[in-house]
Amino acid sequence: MEIDTPIPLVHRTQIPHTSATILCCNCGAEIDGTTSAGALCNDCVKVTVDISEGIQREATLHTCRDCERWLQPPHQWITAAPESRELLALCLRKLRALSKVRIIDASFIWTEPHSKRIKVKITLQQEAFEGTILQQTFEVEYVVASQQCPDCAKSFTANTWRAVVQVRQKVPHKRTFLYLEQLILKHSAHKDTINIKETKDGLDFFYSQRNHAEKFVDFLTSVAPVRTKKSQELISMDIHTSSKSYKFTFSVELVPICKDDLVCLPIKLAKQAGNIAPLTLCYRVGTSINLLDPNTLQTSDISTPIYWRSPFSGLADVRELVEFVVMDIEPSGVQKGRFFLAEATVARASDLGTNETTYFTRTHLGGILHPGDSVMGYHLTGTNFNNPQFEALEESNAYASTIPDVVLVKKHYERKKKKSRNWRLKRMNKDEGEMLPRKQDQARMDEDYEQFLRDVEEDQELRSTMALYKAQQAKKEKDGMEGVETASIAETEETEADDVPKIDMEELLDEFEGLDVEDDER
Repeated sequence: MEIDTPIPLVHRTQIPHTSATILCCNCGAEIDGTTSAGALCNDCVKVTVDISEGIQREATLHTCRDCERWLQPPHQWITAAPESRELLALCLRKLRALSKVRIIDASFIWTEPHSKRIKVKITLQQEAFEGTILQQTFEVEYVVASQQCPDCAKSFTANTWRAVVQVRQKVPHKRTFLYLEQLILKHSAHKDTINIKETKDGLDFFYSQRNHAEKFVDFLTSVAPVRTKKSQELISMDIHTSSKSYKFTFSVELVPICKDDLVCLPIKLAKQAGNIAPLTLCYRVGTSINLLDPNTLQTSDISTPIYWRSPFSGLADVRELVEFVVMDIEPSGVQKGRFFLAEATVARASDLGTNETTYFTRTHLGGILHPGDSVMGYHLTGTNFNNPQFEALEESNAYASTIPDVVLVKKHYERKKKKSRNWRLKRMNKDEGEMLPRKQDQARMDEDYEQFLRDVEEDQELRSTMALYKAQQAKKEKDGMEGVETASIAETEETEADDVPKIDMEELLDEFEGLDVEDDER
């Protein structure tokens, strides 16, 4: 019996595996030959391979100086703030070869604002060789060039507007237009205008489209007593297609009666308006004319259709106000809203020390007047009015005896000529036309504006319809801000009387929503 003997196992020696190494063809360093990128080491790949090759390092951006928009080829104009995401996206679109690589990061590099240069740092990532991914950063410089956009070109070219709204009011002062301007700015009703031109008796608003002008006319109708007329002019016609092109003109006339005006109604109209006394005082102008009888505190509203059916003019305006001093006042206890009926004895401020002439009258200012106060009013004694309604009132047996000697309008506050205010107002950028106002006209306009600012301070109901801003914000934004006029006239260390009306800081807005004057306003 044979016995199988085990065959001895042969022990094999494990030979260690070694990768093939080669020398870098550039620097001679040993690298793995199986994974090397073109016989280059990693350091040499970073130095010699440029994944941004073919991407331009310089480009040109076009911007419009007037509206500050940027051209996005081929024909689109976009709004982009400096160093914004929108502007960065526009800069990247200017580089055509960027679509072939992967963008990791992009950011602006600070440049001098007036250098007309924009620098952008871009970080790219791309596979240079099989298994080799590179990441590189480079800079692109953009030259900012000026180019006028089509919208601005139209506004500076004659005969490009298609509709104009002519707003007129035949009064010797601009207080109504100053208030209307604030309403327009608060509601941005002017945003579609291509130009605003100032004329003798009003403003002209130019539009590129008819429907924009009609929308503006609707706004004016909703905030002021106006009447409108429309006309059109044929400027071109194509006989082959029967197409015509027109220019439209909207004439808007405001009622020539303003706040604080003395009004003498026709006797017939006074009887129809609640049998109010013909001699009244206008205390507010909204969508209708609000009148007040200072002797009885009776009020009446004259709607726009009724007024234009039988129009009449004011008997006296604020330029004819006379300063009086209250010698004595006795409240009667009758109150209607913010009006308090009182019997007052007043004397002209110019007569003090000269004579002892006094006048007895009834007034609606019993709640704010005290003996010794100054008050502005109309002096009717010895005054001649070239007004048919007032002549009919004097000849009337029923109303001739009711004509007072003095009609008090508002309390007078002693103010400094140069006053520092804690608030400001927006102003529209208007084209003054070819001729600048004369020196005396400019002084009268400044006086009207100062009087309007005082009315805003004294009348809380008036300023509630407007947007007022903090003056501290105005100082920060003064540089480079156009179309803004602050209510602050000057700074002085003098102090005013305690009873001078002031506006609380709670009523003022912090942010200035740029004039934006619009927002496209020019």
